[in-house]
Amino acid sequence: MAAGATLADALRAGPRVADPGRVAALMTDLRAVVAEGSALARLIQAPVVASLLAAVADHSPYLWRLVLADPGRLAALLTASPEATLERGLATLAMRLDDPALTPAAAMPILRRARQEVALLVALADLGAVWSLEQVTGALTRFAEAAVGGALAVLVREAAALGRLRPGTQAATSGLTVLALGKAGGRELNYSSDIDLVVVFDPAAAVVPDAAAPGPIFVRLTQALVRLLQDRTGDGFVLRVDLRLRPDPASTPVAIALPSAFSYYETLGQNWERAAFIKARPVAGDRALGDAFLRDLEPFIWRKYFDYAAIADIHAMKRQIHAVRGQGTVAVAGQDVKLGRGGIREIEFFVQTQQLIFGGRRPALRGSGTVAMLAALAQDGWIDAAARDELGAAYRFLRSVEHRLQMIGDQQTHRLPDEPEALARFAAFMGFADEAAFTAATLAHQRRVQHHYARLFEDAPDLAAETGSLVFTGTGHDPATLETLARLGFARPADASELVRGWHFGRRPAVRTPRAREVLTELVPALLQAFSRTRDPDGALGTFDTMLGRMTAAGELLALLRANAELRAIFADILGSAPRLAATVAQRPHVLDVAIDPTWLDATAGTVRRRVATMLDGAPDTEGFLDRMRDGAREDMFLAGLRALTGVDDVAASQAMLSDLADALIAAALERARADLAGLHGGFRSGACVVLGMGRLGSREMTIESDLDLVLLYRTDPEEAESDGPRPLDPGRYHARLTQRLIAILTSQTRRGGLYAVDLRLRPSGRQGPVAVLVSAFAAYQKGEAAVWEHMALTRARVVAGDASLTLEVECVVAAALQRPRDAAALDQAVVAMRTLVARERGEARLWDMKNAPGGLIDIEFLAQAMLLGHAARHPSLCRRHPALILTEAGRLGLLAADGLGALLDAHRLQATILHLLRFMGGPAAEPQTLGRSPIDRLCRITDQPDLAHLEVDLLAKRAAVRQIWDQVFAGIDLTTG
Repeated sequence: MAAGATLADALRAGPRVADPGRVAALMTDLRAVVAEGSALARLIQAPVVASLLAAVADHSPYLWRLVLADPGRLAALLTASPEATLERGLATLAMRLDDPALTPAAAMPILRRARQEVALLVALADLGAVWSLEQVTGALTRFAEAAVGGALAVLVREAAALGRLRPGTQAATSGLTVLALGKAGGRELNYSSDIDLVVVFDPAAAVVPDAAAPGPIFVRLTQALVRLLQDRTGDGFVLRVDLRLRPDPASTPVAIALPSAFSYYETLGQNWERAAFIKARPVAGDRALGDAFLRDLEPFIWRKYFDYAAIADIHAMKRQIHAVRGQGTVAVAGQDVKLGRGGIREIEFFVQTQQLIFGGRRPALRGSGTVAMLAALAQDGWIDAAARDELGAAYRFLRSVEHRLQMIGDQQTHRLPDEPEALARFAAFMGFADEAAFTAATLAHQRRVQHHYARLFEDAPDLAAETGSLVFTGTGHDPATLETLARLGFARPADASELVRGWHFGRRPAVRTPRAREVLTELVPALLQAFSRTRDPDGALGTFDTMLGRMTAAGELLALLRANAELRAIFADILGSAPRLAATVAQRPHVLDVAIDPTWLDATAGTVRRRVATMLDGAPDTEGFLDRMRDGAREDMFLAGLRALTGVDDVAASQAMLSDLADALIAAALERARADLAGLHGGFRSGACVVLGMGRLGSREMTIESDLDLVLLYRTDPEEAESDGPRPLDPGRYHARLTQRLIAILTSQTRRGGLYAVDLRLRPSGRQGPVAVLVSAFAAYQKGEAAVWEHMALTRARVVAGDASLTLEVECVVAAALQRPRDAAALDQAVVAMRTLVARERGEARLWDMKNAPGGLIDIEFLAQAMLLGHAARHPSLCRRHPALILTEAGRLGLLAADGLGALLDAHRLQATILHLLRFMGGPAAEPQTLGRSPIDRLCRITDQPDLAHLEVDLLAKRAAVRQIWDQVFAGIDLTTG
């Protein structure tokens, strides 16, 4: 346009009218509020002006309200040059906001009316083809900058007057700077854009009263700034403000201290944040501070090496990842021209990604303007002229589309209409003859953008899930990602998205290293798909997040999961149904290796022993030996849990595997303890010892929580009074030391954690007796002094380690004790008394206490033990260690009715299964309702029940049957007093 030409004189062809009849009525409304014979009355008769106003009336209710609200303002705009109007308006706004007496409340209408004037001016200059895209976005940006700066100045003056800042403080010297990022930072603001701000302050330079903390003061100041700009009044609003580009916005204040900001970007800054800071510049407050901050941040933004690794991470910001593989499609109806395929964001990322890659060594590529940087990339040889020209043309076209969409209702929208009629109207607003012409032009630009964008990322890894987009970088939730998460079965997709985004922000220490977050970016889509195949995806994800929160580093685990899809599936299953096992994985990620070892289906005792022997072979020292024991034990315990939870093993087989593992480890520990003592104390030439396992170890019913009930028995030649080492010991002291060493090996806490708890209280005379017992003394005790309850415990006794020469002798001692004749009434009385004592000491049992509840496992075990002790003298075949085997033999011998046997075995099987699985799932106090949906489902599936309610009914019924049998067996003996 000619220098100084008025807006009316400079107008050219504008949008087309879609509904002439409607426009005629609206223009009548305008003429009704314009003074007859006035300059404006004559202007609106001019063909070009009339055509533009008709288009505004037809297509933009928002602009038309501004036209009708103040005809004088319209006249002023049309009769002056738009450039002069803009400069005058900005100067007037600055002058009014600079008034020392102006309060924030008084500033609100001033800012909003100034915004109305700019909005109408820019729209008329844009629609009338007076201003270029750069002039339009430049004018919008200049106003936004003036509004932010002026509003902050008003608030700072008020804070100083109220004593929150030092007297006389001005925004420019406050120690607080406001940075604009995004389109505002790049001077490319769109018509109804929000502005991306980051507020930073220097605690050392903050002009706050002595002893006052600057953080809370500047947070309140920032919050007031946001309210002043975006609160809606009768005059509308000024600007929408987005503060989410600051470091980790979900967990940091809206104004962040300089040291905290530097620390974040140096350690946790993501590639998308580097891209955001390409356009950063100070726009308000202490601009010198802002400039210095950005200079100091340059090493984070601009790396000196060619950063090809940034491509995948930046690319992950885009939900249009499928375009790389040619899977994406462009569209017009309903299309998002900013985020959609071939849209504005792809052009911006095309530029910003290459700026990040090459800008460290090429300062010429560090500019903020999209079109200007396309030219710079071409001049530097990184893209060809076709890419520069086609992307530049597409950018201008799509930005024009974006502006017109936002002019309709002053809304921050980027989506084209869905309906054909509405799309045809919009085509007219764009100046096209019809919808078909607009569609053709739009598709042509989108396809060119998609072509160049796909070529840039053709070698980038495909981070999309098979079922849709899964992207978690950027400042907010990606709508397509939320849709994908919902489709995958996540009940709370926004929560899931925020949780994963938090990992990228470094909220979990385990994923704060660049390498961990790089692996995470690639892994997350596949991991979420694995979680989606569990019964409770939200629960599995939440457990994984909790696990990350407890880990110091997760790189090893993430790398394992990334490398193996089968492991991911197993891991997701564990997270969903067995939090206890998941915690084991967190501590020792390589336990997952056993799950893909082809030998994992082999869990025989021989295989377990061989694994333990191989693991311990060549241990360099005691510390190494202890660590290897614990590592190997965790692997096999994990494997036992996995086999039980996946149904490979029933509970009896899983308990047997844990018992075999304990046997092998006790045997290895005994040999190590002997070797340790031999160097100092020697040994006994004719001596022998064994370890007697009792309790769950003896009956081969170990759970992952079970203690080891042990008794060490030994035999020596009476003529060998001392061991033959350099520091000899008598047999009693020697074997006491051996027992103590054995216990230390099994119980010591090392850097790998603990192994077992050991209980020696079942030895003769309990705590008062020696920790190691002569076999002859053991035999004499069992024959003459042992109480009935001790023989009950002895029913489970089994030699688990030691010399074969002594094993047979010990087994004969045990058998003799169990098979002695007993008075039936006295035995029953003693059993009932023992059960009463247990009930009293352990208190009232809960529903899910499988051991202690009436009709629970202790009742069944005591029944079996009473059966054995009462009848083994006549039926030695009853001397079995497992309660189910004892009861089965009793049934075979006719000592137990078939229906009673069936009831007891069913109750034992169900409660042993629940106990065993709950131990693996959640620990000793775990109850199904506290573990989540997936553990409950797995428990019900394994116990063959449709749901927890039916399982509870079945459990109570089986316990009632046990109690009925108990009452029949012990009829006449009062449990409460016996």
